Amino acid sequence: MQEVHKRYGSFVAVQRGHFDIPRGAFFSMLGPSGCGKTTMLRMIAGFEDVTSGRICLDGVDVSKLPPYRRNVNTVFQQYALFPHLNVFDNVAFGPRIKGVADAEVSSRVKQMLEVVRLADFAQRRPDQLSGGQRQRVALARALVNLPSALLLDEPLSALDAKLRQAMQIELKRIQREVGITFVFVTHDQEEALTMSDQIAVMSEGHVEQVGTPEEIYHSPASVFVAGFIGTANLLPTIALRVEGGRATVRLAGGVLIDAPVADGSVASGSDGILMLRPERIRLGPTAPSHGRGIPVTVTGIVFQGPVLRCALRDGDDNEIIAHVDDDERPEGLTLGASMWATWDPTAVRLLPPRPIPIES
Repeated sequence: MQEVHKRYGSFVAVQRGHFDIPRGAFFSMLGPSGCGKTTMLRMIAGFEDVTSGRICLDGVDVSKLPPYRRNVNTVFQQYALFPHLNVFDNVAFGPRIKGVADAEVSSRVKQMLEVVRLADFAQRRPDQLSGGQRQRVALARALVNLPSALLLDEPLSALDAKLRQAMQIELKRIQREVGITFVFVTHDQEEALTMSDQIAVMSEGHVEQVGTPEEIYHSPASVFVAGFIGTANLLPTIALRVEGGRATVRLAGGVLIDAPVADGSVASGSDGILMLRPERIRLGPTAPSHGRGIPVTVTGIVFQGPVLRCALRDGDDNEIIAHVDDDERPEGLTLGASMWATWDPTAVRLLPPRPIPIES
């Protein structure tokens, strides 16, 4: 994707989509409804024209090519299997249309049905299959054409929660076995983190960040990414000094701490947002010797099985959430108690306070 824009009149659907998808990767485009991720996928597929910019597949500019001349296949939310054909013939439909020899078609179909674990279901019709099985038939039908990339538009959204979780693992297994690039659209953060090698997080038509699941979660580039991926405490602060990729910031009660910051995103003397994940916080009755902590008041405790979800208030009346292991409950953790919230040096990150502006 090279500086790809998509506009509908004055409405900007996608702005400056600029990133590479590695060959053989499981790549997810993640974001809330209306952020432009499906539009991006449809431009890759050729179903939507590019307003400006280029889309290259295997090094070749395909921006102006119709869908049938792009070596990609798409799996939609609705699988659209042919109800009058059995599983084998559904999967064989694509290569037969392309004029592939019967022996090659049979070999490919059998191989793909083995990959999706449906070899014993070849003679069944779609109405004789479960939702998860129909989804795997749709995958096999798309993969049997040996595309350079497989595009998936929220294909798990119609499945119930338990089957959806099982299919996440199954989909990643299939991708690894066939070695084809998967480009997956979803609004489900857990789904993207579970399956992806890389994730592009989108907001209001803009690609906020591209990175591995670990980079997206632990080192978000913006307040939006931090808040959209998992749970994050976002504390307003001021960067007193920024140097060498680190900043000194002031928190509640005048506590000064050191935090990493993305180069150029926050300047000395400017406002910032300190991100701190709930699971990185430790609670204790006394002030830490290393200085990385603030005094808080416990305002709520909720038992959630393996963890306690603790609501806290600091001296500036900011709410902070901490996840504490139930079997490591600190002494004195009760409603109304005064505690100290502490963390490791790598647990915090200073982010710019404002979102990246969208061009009109």
